[in-house]
Parts: sequence; structure tokens; C-alpha cells
Amino acid sequence: PFFVNRGGLPVDEPTWERMWRHVGRIHPEGERVAQRIRGAADLPKIPIPSVPVFQPSTPIPERLEAVQRYIRELQYNHTGTQFFEIKKSRPLTGLMDLAKEMTKEALPIKCLEAVILGIYLTNNMTTLDRFPISFKTHFSGNYFRHIVLGVNFGGRYGALGISRREELMYKAPVFRTLSELIFDFEEAYRRCWHTLKKVKLGHCVSHDPHSVEQIEWKRSILDLDKLTREDFRKELERHARDMRLKIGKGTGPPSPTKDRKKDVSSPQRGQASPHRRNSRGDRRPSGEKKPADPKAMPDLNGYQIRV
Repeated sequence: PFFVNRGGLPVDEPTWERMWRHVGRIHPEGERVAQRIRGAADLPKIPIPSVPVFQPSTPIPERLEAVQRYIRELQYNHTGTQFFEIKKSRPLTGLMDLAKEMTKEALPIKCLEAVILGIYLTNNMTTLDRFPISFKTHFSGNYFRHIVLGVNFGGRYGALGISRREELMYKAPVFRTLSELIFDFEEAYRRCWHTLKKVKLGHCVSHDPHSVEQIEWKRSILDLDKLTREDFRKELERHARDMRLKIGKGTGPPSPTKDRKKDVSSPQRGQASPHRRNSRGDRRPSGEKKPADPKAMPDLNGYQIRV
């Protein structure tokens, strides 16, 4: 089934020929079957998932469920080939362009692609905080890595993503603390016979799709082999507190436009321009001294020296 190009992308002839030869090696009549399928004109069209569209009155939890359904409908990519190259160092605007391409091609995705897609589909939910959560686990002598998009709405935590395992992707925003969410993932891993080794937490992602800033993927790196259970919980809550403080303070310097507006509304600029105000009729009598402006002292001293 994965030979079918669901997104309608053209595949060159040599690629198809390689596919048929591979089928011929593992099936006695594989080449004949492949040619019959290739020449069939009545094959059903593969349905392409529709990007969710929301009404302004749609509650955030319902929107998150719709986003997760869309990610799930794209299906997990079991082919061993990554269809979209994601560089974590790219600015947010570049990653959002890539997410838009994902919605057009509608190809199967993996966990990192699901995180980028989740950010793209929740950008208009400005009351929703999004941050990446990465897991490193150990099973049967090997290490495995997974990532989801953590969300926080109204003080409740949840997650969006995709995985081979149902319990390692979507989490409804019902967890009261970040530690409760992470412990739920840890328990899910335990049921899959995986041991959680590390958790990496990023900071909140901007809602501006044109932002040139990079996503902070690993603000906090928690090694469970070096932390007690209580210390692990405290570090998770500390990270949650840091995110709240960052959101409360706001990110980035104030807008230059706002600064200009503030200057225009100041009393000094509200009057006539300084050149007009300092006309002959407005000048002080020669015997009256004007108080010195501290900012103008270097120029004034220079004037006195010249005199």
C-alpha cells in the first residue's frame, strides 16, 4: 500500500521499475500483478484528509481533538523513508512553510513532523501554550527517542502527536500539573516495557507564523538516573513555573511602532516644533538664565569655552 502516492506526487519511471523488480523477487507472479495494478483505470482514489477548520465559538479542547484526528488520519510513516526533512535549527517561519507543504502532500508522518504540524494547526489558538517534550527510553539493550507537542490551556496540560502506540501520542488537556502529564507518559512507557531515561522540555513556541526565532527544544534536560522521584517532580514544576513567568513578562523587546507613538503623544511633541517655539517672541530676557539641561551640558560647556 505504501507504493501508492496518496498526495498525487509524480514518481519517475526508474523508481517504479525498481519497485516492480522488488515485488517480482518476493512474489512468483509479482511483476504480472504489478503491471495489472499499474494499468488499472478503475482503482478507487485514496482519500486525502481535510485540514480542520474551526468556528470562532469552537472550544479549544474540541479544536485539539480535531487537530489530533487530522494528524492520526495522515497515519504513521512505517516505510522507513522520511518524506519531509526537518532541521530543528530552522526559524519558525521556515518550519511553518514545511507544515503547509505537509497538508498539501498528505503523506504519512513521524513524531517530529507531527509536532511541527501541531504547531502550525494551533497557531490561531492564542490562549493555548505549546512546548516540545522529548523522551529517551531504553528497551532490550537499545535506546529510543520520541517527541510530542505539550499544550497548556486554562492551567491544564495535555499533548498532541503521533506514535506507533496509542498511549504515547494524544493526551487531552486534563492534567493539573506538568508532572502529572509526564508521569502519565512514563506509565504508558512502562506498559510497553520501556524504561524512561531522559526528558527534554522546551519553552513556549510563538504564535506568529512569520517569526524568525528558533524553537527552544531543550530548555530543561532531566536525567532520571541522576534524580530522585521527588527531585524529578520539582524540576518539572520549576520548568512549568519558568514558562508561566516567561509568558507573563512577554517575549522580546517592545515594538518600535509603540515607541514612536509614545514619543508623539508626549507633552514636548504635543506643542509646536522646537524651532517654532524658540522664535524671537518666545525667547527669555537677556538677564534671565535658563536652567541647564543635564543632557545638554557637554554642548553648553563647549559654548562657554568658545565665549
